[in-house]
Amino acid sequence: MRSIGLLAGGAVVGQWVPAVAAVLPRAGRALRIPVTLPSTCGVLLSFDDGPHPQGTPAVLAALDRAGAPAVFFISGEQAARYPQLVREIAAQGHELGLHGYRHQTRRQLSRRLLAGDTRRALDAVSAAAGAVPRLYRPPHGVFTFTGLRLIRGLGLEPLLWSKWGRDWERRATAATIADHATAGVRAGDVVLLHDADHYGAHESWRATAAALPLIVDRIGAAGFQIASVRTASAAEGLALTV
Repeated sequence: MRSIGLLAGGAVVGQWVPAVAAVLPRAGRALRIPVTLPSTCGVLLSFDDGPHPQGTPAVLAALDRAGAPAVFFISGEQAARYPQLVREIAAQGHELGLHGYRHQTRRQLSRRLLAGDTRRALDAVSAAAGAVPRLYRPPHGVFTFTGLRLIRGLGLEPLLWSKWGRDWERRATAATIADHATAGVRAGDVVLLHDADHYGAHESWRATAAALPLIVDRIGAAGFQIASVRTASAAEGLALTV
């Protein structure tokens, strides 16, 4: 019985191996989970957890002033609450991705739960925006093998990140966010930020919006441009375009 228990426990642990992709780039490459995107001069800004009635407009205004595109990974439950903000993100030319419906990592372990959650998110975001998202980032950036297979089977492409602003933290400031997001920045980096405080520190989006001019300026000073995502051929996968 002990052997059976150990085997079962090992199988469960093995399911979570893809969860390290966001912090171990080699693991991400081995599992074909992008954390960066091919580019010689582009850096991608991405925002999770929205939309948010105050945070999203503040971030959109900062991006508009900078003339910078971005990808917004939309929470399905928030899209259902604020569909007009989903439409506004798309109307301003930014790309929409999925961030699940409920912000719960545990759904990655159950194919049934994750399938229901993802389809519900697809329905909510597609209904609001009038377009079907093609990118997917799980809550907390955590994948399982079950989750990866399911997401790809639904025609979605996973995308994680290589830089983050740590803007969800209570002590984050515009300066600390910009420092984290741009330290050692390279072409092809994907920067993780948040336009909402639904799952982070209260009003953390204020510091994120304030940090955006600094982030854009520093990326430019490093010789790079803010890029958007395009899909090349199936063989080539995702890339950045500026």
